[in-house]
Amino acid sequence: MSHDVRARLPMIRRAFHRHPEPGWCEFRTTARVVEEVERIGVDALLVGRDALAADHRMAVPDAETLDEWLERAHEAGVHADVLERTRDGNTGAVAVLKCGSGPTVGLRVDLDAVSITESEEPGHRPADEGFRSEHDGYMHACGHDAHATVALGVLEAVKHGDFSGTFKVFFQPAEEVSGGGKPMVESGLVDDLDYLLALHVGLDAPTGTVVAGADTPLAMAHITATFEGASAHAGTSPQGGANAMQAMATAVQNAYGIPRHADGMTRVNVGRVEGGTASNVVAEEVTLLAEVRGETVGLMEYARTAFERVCYEAAEMHDCDVTPRVVAESPSVDSDPALRELVAETARRLPGVDRVVPERRFGASEDATYFMQRVAAAGGLATYVIVGTDHPTSHHTPTFDIDERSLPVAVDLLAGTVTDISARHPVA
Repeated sequence: MSHDVRARLPMIRRAFHRHPEPGWCEFRTTARVVEEVERIGVDALLVGRDALAADHRMAVPDAETLDEWLERAHEAGVHADVLERTRDGNTGAVAVLKCGSGPTVGLRVDLDAVSITESEEPGHRPADEGFRSEHDGYMHACGHDAHATVALGVLEAVKHGDFSGTFKVFFQPAEEVSGGGKPMVESGLVDDLDYLLALHVGLDAPTGTVVAGADTPLAMAHITATFEGASAHAGTSPQGGANAMQAMATAVQNAYGIPRHADGMTRVNVGRVEGGTASNVVAEEVTLLAEVRGETVGLMEYARTAFERVCYEAAEMHDCDVTPRVVAESPSVDSDPALRELVAETARRLPGVDRVVPERRFGASEDATYFMQRVAAAGGLATYVIVGTDHPTSHHTPTFDIDERSLPVAVDLLAGTVTDISARHPVA
C-alpha cells in the first residue's frame, strides 16, 4: 500500500463518521463511495438498483423517512445522478476490478449507522477533534465507517498489486437492520465468487489482533408486534377499554421468561416500544420492536415461535388483538477452515499484527451470512474476518470510537489475502 493511500484512510473514515445514515438511507455515504471508487478507477461500478434486487429488501423505512434523508443528501451537494440511482432506498454499490485470469474474490463491507446520539463529552475523540456525527440521533457506533474506508483502501491496493483474477467489493446497505445482505446476494453478483471475505473491526479484539475466521454468527430475526385494543377514559370508565399498553407490557415481561434451549444459545430482547396517546387515555394501539437470535436457524425459529406465542397470549389476556411480523432476518454460517487458515498465514507476515487467532465464536448476528451461505452453496470458500481495534467503550454506545492505526493493518491484511488467494488458487 502506497504512502498516499495510507495517509488518506483516516481522512476518509472521518468523513464517513461525520455523516452517518441509517439503513436504506445511505445516500450521501453511497455517493462518497462512488466518488472514491471513480477516483481509483475500476472496470465496472454498479450503484443502487443495479447493485441489488430491490424486491428482496427488508426493513425499508417509510417513504417520508427516505425522502427526508434523500433531501439531506441533495442539500449536501450529492450528485443528482447518484441520487436518482439510489432513490426510494436503493443504496449501496458494487465495484469490480478485472485483473486477468484467476479466481473471482469478493470483499463485503457495510455502510449504515446505528440509531444512537453520539457523545459530546470531553475525551470523546470525534467530539474533541471535530468529526463527531452531524446527524443527531445517529452515529457510526459499530465501525461501519472504518469498514467502508478499509474496503476502498483494499480496492486501490489490489488494483496496483500483483492480484490476478476478478475482484469485487460489495458496499452493502442496511446491515444494522439485517435488511441489505439478502437483496445484494439476490442480485446475482455473488454467484460467481470463488472466495468471499467479510470484515468487522473491534468486537473486543485489540489493535494488532486478527481473528482469521469467526464462527457461528447467531441467526436472527427482527420482529414488530402491534397490539390493538380499545380506548377509554382512564378516570371515569377504564373498564370500557381494552388496554393495549397492558397487553404489550405483559408480553415484554413474559418474553424474558422464554426458556433457553438445551441445544444451544438463544437470545430475546425488546428494544423499543411506542404508542398510546395520553396519561388519561387507555391505550388503543402500541407497537414493540424486538429481536430473537439463535446459534442455529432452528434455534432462532424456536425463540421466534415462543416470542410470538407470548404476544398472542398477552393480547388474549387483555382482550386485545396483536399482529407480530418479521421485518428482517439473517442465517447462521461458519467460516471455512481452509480460507480461515490462509487469512491467518497472511496475517502472521504483517508487521502490524502481533497476535493471530485462527478462529473465535462470533456471538452476535450479521447478514454477511447471506453472502457466505450463497458462496458456500456454490462450492466456494468464505470467512468472516475480525481486525482488532482498541475501542474505549463497547459497540453501540455513544462513546464508541476506533483506533485509526488499525485501518492500514486491515487494508494490508485483506489486500494481502486477496493476492495470496490468486497466487495459490485453488486453496488446498
